[in-house]
Amino acid sequence: MNSEKSGDNNSGERVVIGVDVGSGSARAGVFDLSGTMLSYASQEITLFRGPENFVEQSSRDIWDAVCSSIKSAVASSGVLPSSVAGIGFDATCSLVVLDAGGEPLSVSLSEDPDRNIIVWMDHRATEQAERINATGHAVLKYVGGKISPEMETPKIAWLKENKREIYDRAWQFFDLADFLTWRATGDLARSVCTVTCKWTYLAHEKRWDPDYFHTIGLGDLADENFRRIGERIVEPGTPCGNGLTADAARQMGLPIGTPVAAGMIDAHAGGIGTVGVGGGATNNLAYVFGTSSCTMTTTKNPTFVPGVWGPYYSAMVPGLWLNEGGQSAAGAAIKQLISFHPAAAEAMERAKAMGVSLPTFLANMAQAKVATASEAAKLADGMHVVPEFLGNRAPFADPHSRAIIVGLGMESDLDNLIALYVAGICGIGYGLRQIIDAQSLLGIVIDNIVISGGGGRHPLVRQLIADTCGYTVLGTKANEPVLLGSAILGAVAAKLAPSVLDAMEHFSVLDTEYCPDANFRQLHSHRYEAYKLLQNSARLIREEMQ
Repeated sequence: MNSEKSGDNNSGERVVIGVDVGSGSARAGVFDLSGTMLSYASQEITLFRGPENFVEQSSRDIWDAVCSSIKSAVASSGVLPSSVAGIGFDATCSLVVLDAGGEPLSVSLSEDPDRNIIVWMDHRATEQAERINATGHAVLKYVGGKISPEMETPKIAWLKENKREIYDRAWQFFDLADFLTWRATGDLARSVCTVTCKWTYLAHEKRWDPDYFHTIGLGDLADENFRRIGERIVEPGTPCGNGLTADAARQMGLPIGTPVAAGMIDAHAGGIGTVGVGGGATNNLAYVFGTSSCTMTTTKNPTFVPGVWGPYYSAMVPGLWLNEGGQSAAGAAIKQLISFHPAAAEAMERAKAMGVSLPTFLANMAQAKVATASEAAKLADGMHVVPEFLGNRAPFADPHSRAIIVGLGMESDLDNLIALYVAGICGIGYGLRQIIDAQSLLGIVIDNIVISGGGGRHPLVRQLIADTCGYTVLGTKANEPVLLGSAILGAVAAKLAPSVLDAMEHFSVLDTEYCPDANFRQLHSHRYEAYKLLQNSARLIREEMQ
């Protein structure tokens, strides 16, 4: 358990708690009503890796970590538990399976009941996703034309086909954020965010499409009136049940009845915590750069972009449409890339001695070599990286694409590793630019990129993203914008703000701007063309070999 205090607070002042469950940890932040984080705590959670692309977690492990993190964050904040006005949850879009007693059911080939979550990055359902896409069903229009194996209906189809007993015994299939609100309050309501973005709920029509489920072999879910995946769908920020149950309140150390908000997917919470700055939600693209990356663009009217998920109605900001892109591996892709290099072990030791992560160490080293952050791009001269280690999420929706690295020589020193790192960050930026370009062709115009997530904190990374994409990158004052986003939902559930949009504008504060350097526009234009050429060549080679 890690915890820290980051602000001062009068113990009687009202506060809200944001809880974020990522791939490796559960985190809780206590915020005052100006959006300042007073304290923070985290606890690691277990990630089980099976054969091929199987990745699993335990809902019991996650719930225990959530409760411990909340207790620790409140204890270190200096506030009284009675001062907590509301709680908001966000989590990865992972599938939780429970039996009729609310106990976990194994989704694992190991049969371990504590492995009852199929994690978002698990690609076991690739065959099911391809089969669903071959139907061409009209529902697929609202996921960019192609469903992803990261989404929930392919995963449930995999369960039905490969673990039929578990499928039949399942009482509820939850998205992880919805599991947390149920566990906290006993309310089975699902969030518009989760079921619209990952389950094919048609929020603009306020309905599931029974024909889709019959078409893909899950007709029994429709025949049951969707009781196992969500009969009541509510907007993020809606109060769930009567607040914390006695059991949940005891485990968290909070008062019974503390309001709990309908939650959302973690990346979308990052959007809520950031895009209210610099002109408002419809002017900004939210870019969450963490283990994976996510782009979220908000529009007043629906826009269909092939290969970009959505348009989703009210999935992030109630009353507005959302287009969602990104990549399955971003921070994880950079870690994988630099781990291959002969100098990685030496660099890791030096990073450890300095108390920083290896990517942060390399970013610091790169920045020390140049007069301005923009000049770091020159360090990657001759090296090009398409970092699609886990496929292309957008704009090609191609789970079979893989990473490409061009320009490696016999060098094995630290300078060469730094160059490779910079090339990788540029590749992340060109992938983002490709999504922005695809959306722009269909009329989605943005002014700024608002960045959040651990992978995008370093000033060097932010400047390179601005330069590679050609847009100003904005950073907010919140050190933990994803936690702030979930705390904003808690504030709305507690009636401390009239709406999510009002709360976004109140809680989010602009901090820094990173403008693209015109002196490097031509360099990045050439490198971007090389990126696309490599991407296309790899696709042609794969097709030829097949």
